Amino acid sequence: MIIGFLSLDIYLPYSHSLKEKRKRLVGIRDRLKKKYNVAFSELDYQDKWQRSKIGLVSLNSQKRVVEKLFHKIEVDIQDSIDGEILHKETVFF
Repeated sequence: MIIGFLSLDIYLPYSHSLKEKRKRLVGIRDRLKKKYNVAFSELDYQDKWQRSKIGLVSLNSQKRVVEKLFHKIEVDIQDSIDGEILHKETVFF
């Protein structure tokens, strides 16, 4: 069993309040959970308006399947946010 953890540090330059940032993150979370069936959590920068660090977890019997899934998720997030991914990290257990 392979457990994959994807961490994304996101910059949201057009977010002007914590409420606006959370609204964007809830939209991302709901879409990713429905489309890719992954666990989602905000890990850091909860008090910053324009920054967020999110974590996603998925598991499968094959590492390659999880790697492909994380690549699709990264592309999906990059295409759907008004911002950019500053840093990503993938860890497998």
